[in-house]
Amino acid sequence: MDLPLHPALVHLPLGLALVTPLVMMGTLLAWWRGLLPRKAWGIPVGMLALLAAGCLLGQRTGEEDAHIVQDLLSHELIEAHEEAAERFTFVAFFSLAFGAIALGIPSERMAQGVALGATGLSLVTAGLGAYAGHEGGELVYVHGAAQAHGAVVDPACEHGGC
Repeated sequence: MDLPLHPALVHLPLGLALVTPLVMMGTLLAWWRGLLPRKAWGIPVGMLALLAAGCLLGQRTGEEDAHIVQDLLSHELIEAHEEAAERFTFVAFFSLAFGAIALGIPSERMAQGVALGATGLSLVTAGLGAYAGHEGGELVYVHGAAQAHGAVVDPACEHGGC
């Protein structure tokens, strides 16, 4: 069986997309209250950088995997997942840009406002990531994309019978 790299790689950005907004909220709150210095904001910005890089890796391996499953699945199904992943990646990079800008703004209050905007964008990123992951899961579990890699699907398991 030929195991694809894409499913292994996409779990990193999906997990980060869900956890990063929580870290951002906690860090921002502590920064506002004076419990943490501004440089602590670098931790969630680093997480956003890992998230954005993971998105790029996921897209690259997804494009490779699309060529393998294209004979099994319709172009529309693959395209829907690809477009969802592109939106996820775009907003992840937008969140990263806002988060990084907050580190360089001289005014503390203005920097915190930009950090708040980045936190809001990270919530959007999480939603888009969850949707892209859902679309990918449907390709595998509903439409049988795993069969393109030699996976054997037990018909009894397809509808919860296992």
